Amino acid sequence: MCGIIGYVGRQEAAPILLDGLARMEYRGYDSAGVAVRSETKGLQVRKSKGRLQVLSDMIHGGADVEGTLGIGHTRWATHGEPNDVNAHPHVSEDGRIALVHNGIIENYMEIKQQLLRHGVVFQSDTDTEVVAQLLEFHYNECHNMLEAVGRVLRRIEGSYAFGIICADYPNALIAARKDSPLIIGCGEGENFIASDVTAIIAHTRDVIYMEDGEIAVLTAEGVSLFNDEMDPIEKAHSHIDWDVSAAEKGGYPHFMLKEIFEQPEAIRKTISPRIRDGRVVLDDLHLTRDYVESVSRIFIVACGSSYHVGMVSKYNWERLLRRPVEVCLASEFRYCDPLVDEHALVIFISQSGETLDTMAALREAKRLGGRTLAVVNVVGSSIAREADDVLYTWAGPEIAVATTKAYSTQLALMDLIALYLGDLLGTVEKSEYDQILREMERLPENVEKVLESTENVKYFASRYFNHDSIFFIGRNLDYAMGMEGSLKLKEISYIHSEAYASGELKHGTISLIEPGTLVIALGTYAPLFDKAMSNVVEVKARGAEVLALTTETFREKMEHTADSTMAVPTTHPVVQPSLGVVPLQLFAYYVALQRGCDIDKPRNLAKSVTVE
Repeated sequence: MCGIIGYVGRQEAAPILLDGLARMEYRGYDSAGVAVRSETKGLQVRKSKGRLQVLSDMIHGGADVEGTLGIGHTRWATHGEPNDVNAHPHVSEDGRIALVHNGIIENYMEIKQQLLRHGVVFQSDTDTEVVAQLLEFHYNECHNMLEAVGRVLRRIEGSYAFGIICADYPNALIAARKDSPLIIGCGEGENFIASDVTAIIAHTRDVIYMEDGEIAVLTAEGVSLFNDEMDPIEKAHSHIDWDVSAAEKGGYPHFMLKEIFEQPEAIRKTISPRIRDGRVVLDDLHLTRDYVESVSRIFIVACGSSYHVGMVSKYNWERLLRRPVEVCLASEFRYCDPLVDEHALVIFISQSGETLDTMAALREAKRLGGRTLAVVNVVGSSIAREADDVLYTWAGPEIAVATTKAYSTQLALMDLIALYLGDLLGTVEKSEYDQILREMERLPENVEKVLESTENVKYFASRYFNHDSIFFIGRNLDYAMGMEGSLKLKEISYIHSEAYASGELKHGTISLIEPGTLVIALGTYAPLFDKAMSNVVEVKARGAEVLALTTETFREKMEHTADSTMAVPTTHPVVQPSLGVVPLQLFAYYVALQRGCDIDKPRNLAKSVTVE
């Protein structure tokens, strides 16, 4: 969740820290802070509750804080309320050590009690300050900062990415990680740490991905890396090849709208290299026919929107592969005693590749003997590195907290995987295989057609934005798609919204329908369109106002019954949700805009969930 950055070099650190924090403020915006050391002013700490702009204004864009060594933090609060005192960086009692942290220290109360007995005085309610004070305690014992860091890491339990500076080490930045993302950026006469590549891409494209248990010491001249035994190690460098403009708004009012409109090209990049001569080719997937035939059960594990990708995929995969597919919330997977063995294929979907619950689920699946496949966007991410196989969506950086293009590219890639596996198993008729593949090749063009109707969706948003509760109903793939539409709406507009399987209305849910209730009825799944129409009639009979989403094929029929209708091009049922979700994304965006919400930074949310 939180975002951290560090800099050591020859330039003034504070402006670089502020710029990096601004580029990843989506990771948390409860508070922000920097700590910078200079020869003349020593260790300077400035932090403030609220958005990064508050801090930036306070220190005049960094001009008030001099020095070429520093760390910065933007916070998503876990321990301690969002206020100035609980904001990072945290400083040890004697003021020599400053630290920023992303993660959760699970045994911090135990350590805090021990330090209190030694007379340590605490200023905040955070778990992070405990680490800063523990660092000082061990540093006073051994008088070696690197050794003190090692002692602390052996005592703490939980997840962490740390950036640490010490007044006694004026030219060095120390970093460490476990279960929270942290990269090193290598420049000329300067080096960086950051939670995300986006924070440093303007300065360097040469990065090192830190692994769990590793410690790094950065100076202006170079980077030294150590394992958890403090033995020096060598690490491969990676090159970031996307343009810095991809992480900028490019004239759009919000990142979310920009990313919605980037979907045709993002889907094209996901699909096109993987279709050759009328076949799906997944060069990076090392699954043999014999192995796939041995698979008795498939699990799809994910959180949030990625979980909804899994729900859509369950319907498609079970029909195409004739194998049972179970979709599991990553946060529950470890605790439900999953029936994973050597005959289970377990697929993990994550935009960031750093979601802690998903990472923990992956490790559990591997422990149980399952084969793991990761579908992620961020190259070199932790989940990508640990899975047996990985397929990248190649969506490019996604900045808005509410995902759009990551969802679309994940769904497209999952459809390709289904065709690939179905081909190996021989469970997909050639005619249907060819039809699905043709429609997938047309998908970017069809998404562009949907985006041409943006003004219509904007109009409907202006009509319905003031509803307090909105319900999505649908059957089969429409139900799964409705779950994502509902999530988008509630995440950025704060309207209570739920998605229901239409057939379950009569089993209690219909009691929530009263005159004026807005129901978004999804009727894009052709085999069940008539039943979808029956459900529209059903809710209208109870006084609901119905905004319908259907295909061009059924538009006329739906318009006779629904109060308002949106339509998308007709395609193969497997591909139809990839088109249907786009108007739902746009509707959520324009509703939130009408309500004056902070669309890119919705309250209480952050982009990458790296804590449990």
